[in-house]
Amino acid sequence: MQKIIPDYLREFCGFLEHTSYSGIPENVKQRARLVLADSIAAIAGGSVEPEVTALTSNLLPEGREPGASVIGTALCAEPMKAALINGSAGTFLEMDEGNQFCRGHPGMHVVPAILAKAETRGSSGKDLILALILGYEVGARIGIACKLRMSMHPHGTWGTVGAAVGVGSLEGCSSKEFEELVNMSSSLGLATSRKTMLEGGTVRNSYTGISNQMGLLANQMLQSGFTGEQDGLSTVFGTVVSESFDAAQMTFELGSRWEIARNYFKMHSCCRYNHGALDALDQILSVETVSAEEITSIRVETYSLAAQLVDRQPQNTLAAKFSLPFALATTLVNQDSGVQSFTWKQVRNSKVQELATRVEVVEDPVFTAMMPDFRPARIMLELQDGRKLHAETRTNRGDSEDPYQEEELRSKFLSLTGRVFQQKSCEQIHRQIMEVDQLEDIRSIMKNLREKFRAGDGNG
Repeated sequence: MQKIIPDYLREFCGFLEHTSYSGIPENVKQRARLVLADSIAAIAGGSVEPEVTALTSNLLPEGREPGASVIGTALCAEPMKAALINGSAGTFLEMDEGNQFCRGHPGMHVVPAILAKAETRGSSGKDLILALILGYEVGARIGIACKLRMSMHPHGTWGTVGAAVGVGSLEGCSSKEFEELVNMSSSLGLATSRKTMLEGGTVRNSYTGISNQMGLLANQMLQSGFTGEQDGLSTVFGTVVSESFDAAQMTFELGSRWEIARNYFKMHSCCRYNHGALDALDQILSVETVSAEEITSIRVETYSLAAQLVDRQPQNTLAAKFSLPFALATTLVNQDSGVQSFTWKQVRNSKVQELATRVEVVEDPVFTAMMPDFRPARIMLELQDGRKLHAETRTNRGDSEDPYQEEELRSKFLSLTGRVFQQKSCEQIHRQIMEVDQLEDIRSIMKNLREKFRAGDGNG
């Protein structure tokens, strides 16, 4: 039976084959550099978490293997192992970038796989940036085209196709090969559970790692003669993990609207759904000095997805990052919403625990109707002296409508990589990444990451 490839997929895969680095606008390429730097920083920062160090030891019992770099260590591993470890590490701190329109995190589903492939191939920086942009584009557009079942976590689903396409770009796939690759990789996603994030099931942090691993595997399968169905996207994302798939979204404004240019970056070290309320809290704290002891109650009105994050007693650091009461409480107690406010120490902090019990979270249907263009929140702090402090946000800091400045993102990079390297090394690595397009072979960056650690520069 001859395959009948649908028009939208044929058009999209033709776009993948014929898009060149030189044909992409400079602002899009700059955004890709920022996403690359942000993703590497999130991986490095997450690499020192105990579960990640244990996973690395278990997967690499003999230590160093030939292959691709395991970021945050002096080790290399077979590329699929490296992608699994790096992709898992990158979500542990909840600091990786995302895209509000696809309701997920395309970057971390693509970067570990393409780094592993580019390093083993000796690809150029330009090829790496192109692969990132194209992999991001397909993953994000699938997320936009479908509406995943509410019981599913978006990690580990459409991101697998993004990883496969990114690697396929580095391999120089033709449009026909991209068609096969997309159709195969659409079946290689996970049956993920949203409850993992709400209950603190840290298996959730492996979903992105597995997607990157599967993206590499899909390309090996393609080269081995494996095949997929004729329209895997419509089947999987229209009938299996989602009940609707709007294929027109795959090609709408294709080549003029770039999804990576519509991304967001994070400064609060927790689920994005918390950020509207945290931004509103920042507004209050910028004009008022408020201590946790002064607060009688906190009420948050927000959109549906954020209103699910109501656990007042999270049992571990992952659950804490998906708890709006905890996020507000730890920010007020510690006067900060960064990585150090979501550690085991803070999960066990009695002041944070007590304040979290005074937080009420409710859905405002008007706010829900404003998604995905806006992620609103309204917050009210009632104080012991009778005062009520209010603030409201429509967009979140870091969105394309209210972006962070590049210097702010650089500071974030230095902070996260500073968990592994000395400050001088962090600055040098950041410069290399932001100038990656000038490299004929990206292995120099990866070698630098490993050698800094091997030389004793690493803190972990």
